[in-house]
Amino acid sequence: MIFCGINPGRVSAAAAAHFANPRNDFWRLLQAAKFTSRLYEPGEQFDVLQEGIGLTNAAYRTTPGSADLRRSDFDGAAERLERIARELKPRWIGFVGKEAYRGTFGERPELGVQERRLGETHLFVLPSTSPANAAVPWLERERWFQELAGRSSGLPLRGAVRALVLDPADRVLLVRFEWPDKTVWAPPGGGIDPGETPEEAIVRELAEECGLRGFELGPLIWTRTHWHTDMGGWGGQEEQIYLVRTDAFEPAPEWNDEQLAAEGIGGQRWFTRGELAEPGRIFAPRRLPALLNDLLRGSPQSEPVDVGV
Repeated sequence: MIFCGINPGRVSAAAAAHFANPRNDFWRLLQAAKFTSRLYEPGEQFDVLQEGIGLTNAAYRTTPGSADLRRSDFDGAAERLERIARELKPRWIGFVGKEAYRGTFGERPELGVQERRLGETHLFVLPSTSPANAAVPWLERERWFQELAGRSSGLPLRGAVRALVLDPADRVLLVRFEWPDKTVWAPPGGGIDPGETPEEAIVRELAEECGLRGFELGPLIWTRTHWHTDMGGWGGQEEQIYLVRTDAFEPAPEWNDEQLAAEGIGGQRWFTRGELAEPGRIFAPRRLPALLNDLLRGSPQSEPVDVGV
């Protein structure tokens, strides 16, 4: 894995280290996405070679900001990266910011996987981690770093199912997942065991996590692909999300507290649409409140909707 920044700013040039500005999130994002086993300091940049990570820039000239670069500063950048790809054969090159990619290849990219390759090396564009890009929040930056981590791991996606459980008042039942740095609310569900159908997995998961049995399974309404390396042996999860209509009930998981905690589950509760709209909560899918509103405004779609992350 090679990360390519745009060029050294004054702080990085003075420190002779990549991403040395203390307000730059790059090193923290590497750890959060599990590219690195610990938090590295900029001065330890050569030590990350032990983690399979290399660092370079698209342009070498130091400037106060990337807007001060000239087109000529990128002369030879594409050829240099092609040579790196040919000689070192990294699986991926991650461009830290759209401008690093645009300066190199002269075309404006979208975030994520690029159609262009350098030999067998895949290219991926990440949000800039510079403090000048503060309009992009941490969670959005982390989401793209996680996707690159999952894709570059070479590990397969785990098949999984979830259920959007709604009661007659259109309250939605969500499960609280606890992480060291955040709490995420998501529809109940989980991985599909070997030999299981998605429908069988939904029945098992709803009993284990919520104590719900004897329900009628509705249509497949959403799909979601979430690349990350939080699950050992997997590069992420590919989810099928079904609609389940049920009477209101008090969640009583069949799993005990120890089993739930092993899955990162800290509780379950019903949410009204108004409570979903309250700020400060993180959902999976991220756009869950808006997606639910769209669903309740009409009938389920004839084809499942890809809801993103």
